[in-house]
Amino acid sequence: MSKQNSPVLFFRSLVFLALLLSFFVCKSAAQEEPFPHVAILKIDGAIGPATTDYFKRATQEAVDQGAELVILHLDTPGGLDAASRDIIQHILASPIPIATYVYPSGARAASAGTYILYASQIAAMAPATTLGAATPVQIGGPQGTPMPGGKQEEKKEKAEDGEDGEKEKPLAGTAMERKVVNDSVAFIRGLAQRHGRNADWAEKAVREAATLTAPEALKMNVIDIVADNDDDLLRQVAGRKVLLDTGDYTIPENIAELQSESYEPDWRNELLALITNPQVAYILLLVGIYGLIFEGYSPGAFVPGIVGVICLLLAFYALQVLPINYAGLALIIVGALLIVAEVFMPSFGALGIGGIIALVIGSVMLIDSDVPGMQVSKQLIGAIAGVSGVFLLMLLTAVGRSLRQPKVPADQAFVGRSAVVSEVKDAEILVHLDGEIWQATCNQPLRVGQKVRVVAQHGMVLRVEVE
Repeated sequence: MSKQNSPVLFFRSLVFLALLLSFFVCKSAAQEEPFPHVAILKIDGAIGPATTDYFKRATQEAVDQGAELVILHLDTPGGLDAASRDIIQHILASPIPIATYVYPSGARAASAGTYILYASQIAAMAPATTLGAATPVQIGGPQGTPMPGGKQEEKKEKAEDGEDGEKEKPLAGTAMERKVVNDSVAFIRGLAQRHGRNADWAEKAVREAATLTAPEALKMNVIDIVADNDDDLLRQVAGRKVLLDTGDYTIPENIAELQSESYEPDWRNELLALITNPQVAYILLLVGIYGLIFEGYSPGAFVPGIVGVICLLLAFYALQVLPINYAGLALIIVGALLIVAEVFMPSFGALGIGGIIALVIGSVMLIDSDVPGMQVSKQLIGAIAGVSGVFLLMLLTAVGRSLRQPKVPADQAFVGRSAVVSEVKDAEILVHLDGEIWQATCNQPLRVGQKVRVVAQHGMVLRVEVE
């Protein structure tokens, strides 16, 4: 009876499993069905390649899931120019409005953050927040020095001319500095004009590093809204008309009633952010270099070589998206080579000290940017230099100790050492000493496994006696 029912039971089990699988698939599909909502994104810290990747992926996912509006919580001291421009291009091409909201209180949209705020369809700030200081930091002069084309500079030129400025003098700064500043001014003025915001103050933020608080920015038409929180922001943007790449768009009146969904960075964004952190990229570079060097000095070890190759590839990936100085990179490689060379070719500190100096100078020069958060920490550089110095000191101490030991002639190095008889055949005796097999002679009969002591050495033949 049970044998006859077994095929039926098997069939019923398959049907049950198929229905169960279909249920989970349908449930998953239902959960992924697009629905109207407000997407919440967050940029906190310096803007780099990982930030751009997160913003692009999150906004695209929000659009696919039916978001009506994106609120970008922004708190940044600035960032890399290329990464910031990628974000701005994505904002301008967005099919739904993006409200950049400098939040929470105490946050700032400095440097690159100001450009992003101007590019957004809605620019908002929380109370006790600031924006501005958008001067390109790579070319910024000492504090208080007027930037090329600034008002202070123009007044100074007019005073020096004595002809009410009728005779113009060349602008201060190099041609490259003026080029970068003027390009930044044109860029931010274009963003301001696109959304009807204060273009003159935008230029002032670039040329003179001007800053504003939230109420001042609202009064001067730099931003659109001052809101206490997300709910307040949604109430104020309801029904507002904004300009998208496709034309005018009116935000729904019921936008404040929609559900809010947070889009957090996924594992890929987290990994990219970790790798492209200058501190981590610097450590990966050093580990990769040392791993390959030690693999070269001890072929077949495999572990140093494998770890070195992986770390070096990750470091190169990070460095190719970071603004690096290739002279600094070369100095780091040379410094590591010199420190390791001291181990195998002792030079009483000359190679090692030179390597540490090259390593420190190269580390300081490695990241070619003044953007906060995009530099190698001086504490990390000091720690690496300190560890290298301690290692070098230990090495020199060991070399000095070996030099103070009494010298033993090469043909008497084994005298007084113990050995074990490994083979006795007629007049031929072989002994095992320090992992090697030596030929030996003895005036006494010996047996295999017996311990003997070396009393003399004649070339490649040892004279031994029973211990």
